Amino acid sequence: MDIPVSMNRSPVPDSPSTQIYNRDQAEAYVAMICFKHGPPRLHGVELEWTVHHRSDPSRPLIASQLSCALGHHAPKTINPQSTHLPLPGGSMVTVEPGGQVEISPPPFASAADLISATNADAATLSGFLDSHGLVLGRHAIDPHRPPTMLLKLPRYDAMRAAFDCIGPEGSQMMLSTASVQVCLDSGEANQHAARWRAVHALGPALVALFANSTDVGGSHTGWVSARLRATLGTCPPVTLPPAPTDDPAAQWARTSMEAPVICVRGDGSSWAAPRGLTFSRWVSEPGLVGRPPTYDDLDYHLTTLFPPVRPKGYLEIRYLDIQAGSGWVTPFALLAALMARPSTIDQVLDHTGSTADRWFEAAREGLADSALRHTARQIVQLGVDSLHDLDLNAAQQSQVVDDLARRIETIPTSRRRSA
Repeated sequence: MDIPVSMNRSPVPDSPSTQIYNRDQAEAYVAMICFKHGPPRLHGVELEWTVHHRSDPSRPLIASQLSCALGHHAPKTINPQSTHLPLPGGSMVTVEPGGQVEISPPPFASAADLISATNADAATLSGFLDSHGLVLGRHAIDPHRPPTMLLKLPRYDAMRAAFDCIGPEGSQMMLSTASVQVCLDSGEANQHAARWRAVHALGPALVALFANSTDVGGSHTGWVSARLRATLGTCPPVTLPPAPTDDPAAQWARTSMEAPVICVRGDGSSWAAPRGLTFSRWVSEPGLVGRPPTYDDLDYHLTTLFPPVRPKGYLEIRYLDIQAGSGWVTPFALLAALMARPSTIDQVLDHTGSTADRWFEAAREGLADSALRHTARQIVQLGVDSLHDLDLNAAQQSQVVDDLARRIETIPTSRRRSA
């Protein structure tokens, strides 16, 4: 006998186009796909950069020039005829709406292999751009140009319109920012809560330690991480850090239901969603959109949410500023080492208890904040002591240790506040 979907207790849909009949189904599905069980094993990163003309970094970027530079590796969003081949190390190239480029290498069990492959692909990408007079940016927010939409696509048009109703931060996040995203496994089911708490509790101190985005469009902002400021303000409360919880899967499922629907895909040029529509309301009142939502719609909805840490079956840690050159290796290795063992995670939670909620202080003051300065020193020491849990080679380990030592030695004791 065929069981109606509305009676099926399994959150697994028959197909992506299967209709969602109630909120319980949707929440069960989100909890299942966003927190997968298994021993922590894989490491991943995604690296974004702004792109500039070498001769004049304030000159507007041209989509055709960027597409030509990327060649067969260009994504179809910028060149629909592209074959979109991976880079030699396996990284896929994507282009963000403001012209930022991103590489996403495959995950590796070996941290050392991930670093080597990603650095090689980053060098290849840099070479492609260089041959067309373009260079990768060195900061996590564009210090030279105002936010400008390079890709005119229904998704990005709808996102910008929705975020602009909240404030200017959304457009700035979409069009001017770049981050290093560290991806780590969720862990076994009994580890989810501790790992979730730890990656968030580390956030303020790590933001402060690696902040490098002070200037936007030629103006000083008074924030050490104007990128994080823009991200947190894009669509609160979804883009704000969540409250501590013992059940992150259920918490994220509820958050996704109450989050605004940013765009509704269709055949036309406008994907704008009705004002005030949440996914939960779409489920209960499908007439607002003209059709009920499907699991494919829910999957897509999750890609439009930008929290500091996004659960995707693994933990995508999104709060770190991109670093110049191969500087991304240090925050990646530090986070991976700090999350390598349950015993180390326990120490992380002990060290970060007093600063776990100092996100805005981290974005504005950075290491000039005395509490964050103290926490940063503690977690750097713990991280250095834990690097042996990764398989870094001697050169990689030396790079990380030397970089962390330099950052700790140059911690400021004060910083002039912007008026």
